[in-house]
This record gives sequence, structure tokens and C-alpha cells, in this order.
Amino acid sequence: MDVPNSLLEEAKRREIDIVDLLSKALGVDPPSRASAHLKLARRFLEEGEALVEKDPIQASEKLYKAAEEAVKALAVALGLEEAEKAEEQGRWTTTLLFTAVDKISRSEGEEFKLWWKSAWFLHVEGFHVARLTTEQVRDEVNPVVKCAVLY
Repeated sequence: MDVPNSLLEEAKRREIDIVDLLSKALGVDPPSRASAHLKLARRFLEEGEALVEKDPIQASEKLYKAAEEAVKALAVALGLEEAEKAEEQGRWTTTLLFTAVDKISRSEGEEFKLWWKSAWFLHVEGFHVARLTTEQVRDEVNPVVKCAVLY
């Protein structure tokens, strides 16, 4: 079944996390939910890396989304309360993401927080403000790759 783009766009506009929404509706177990987030992280990472030279603005957002999905995957896999709250709400807030990053970095190492900060920098300066050059975006790819795929 194909989901109409209008529904997907409305969910995106409302910042509804489709993975969490469907997982809750279908009663999907946490390992499967974490796996779904990780698959999205890898997809966004590939798309972002492919766009760095062509469109640094879109590359910045895709790379950020890769890190965001990695955080969600880890939060679910580690059983963090932030993942439970996001599932209940049907969306991840910035506060939930940053709190999850703090907890993950305590268990996985402070480098995780630094990698997340690179992704956040891309999200804000590269996408929202659109003031990063291709070279500046390229410089942040490796930290995001580590955040998105090492865990």
C-alpha cells in the first residue's frame, strides 16, 4: 500500500514520527523499532553523502536526519524513557533528543555527544540558516557517519 504524499507531508509538518506511530499502532517490539530507525539512519546517511557536492543545504539536513535516527535507534535499544515518551506522544521533541543524547553519551562515551553536536550544527547552520559552504558540510560528514553507524 502506498501512503499518499499529502499524508506524509502533513505528518512531517506536524513532526510526527512515522516509525514510532506505526510501531505503537502495530505493537512492534523495541528491537524491531530500533532496527527501523537504524535503517532510516543509514538511508539518510547515504542520501546526505551523495548530496554534499551538489546541494550542501539538503546534504546538511539528510546528514542531521541520519544522526537523529541513530539517536532514536539507540534510545529505543537502550530502553530510555525518552523513547517511551516519544512513542506515547507520536513524536520526538528537541528536548527528548538532547536528553537521550546526554544519557547515551554517559553510557557510550562523550564522543557521542560531540558527534551529535556536528549533526546539530549541520541542521541549524547548514539547513535552517543555509550558510555553510560545501567544504564546511564535507568537514562534518565523518563525525555524523560515526554517530549514525558506529552504534
